[in-house]
Amino acid sequence: MSIRVLLADDQALLRGTFRLLLDSCADMEVVGEAADGQEAMDLARAHHPDVVLMDIRMPGTDGLAATAAICADPELTGTRVLVLTTFETEEYVAQALRFGASGFLGKYVTTDTLLAGIRTVAAGEALLSPGATRALITRFLAAPAPGALLTSPERLADLTPREREVTALAARGRSNAEIAAELVLSVLTVRTHIQRAMTKLAARDRAQLVVIAYQTGLVRLPG
Repeated sequence: MSIRVLLADDQALLRGTFRLLLDSCADMEVVGEAADGQEAMDLARAHHPDVVLMDIRMPGTDGLAATAAICADPELTGTRVLVLTTFETEEYVAQALRFGASGFLGKYVTTDTLLAGIRTVAAGEALLSPGATRALITRFLAAPAPGALLTSPERLADLTPREREVTALAARGRSNAEIAAELVLSVLTVRTHIQRAMTKLAARDRAQLVVIAYQTGLVRLPG
């Protein structure tokens, strides 16, 4: 079954380039193109894509507002948002992750990285392992937004000790394979612990699980 992708970017040329690339892949299909956040929300509700490739800076309703609306829509629980950004928009990406986005990529990544990112997000994983993303988490997600409160540690009460351990390692940017090697477990067992933790914490995906880990204090800033 093809991964159904919605493209949301105000640059028609860039959308066209992405469409040509994705349509050339046997396992992907572009189901729509949006030039702003409102159109992205409307098309997401109409087509129920697997992945929305979302630009942040768009006229009118921007990508952050669209991400929040899509991720909060109970009719779109199967839709993941992959944010496209540039170096200057790291803070906005952190906010997008809080809103439920499954990860982010730089806007001018290689074609292989883009395609791999879409497949990763479609599979329910999050793009949280690269060093740049670890720095992003450390800088923004470990602290609440101004005026916000951290989530109570009691939210973790239903997790088993192993689920807490695996969640903490995931929050530090470890991949499933790295966690398995560190804890001497199979990758399948790690995936099961991650899935159970996500279910207990009502996390949409791995990205939200990581956010919860920082907000509850399960993982803290060094020093």
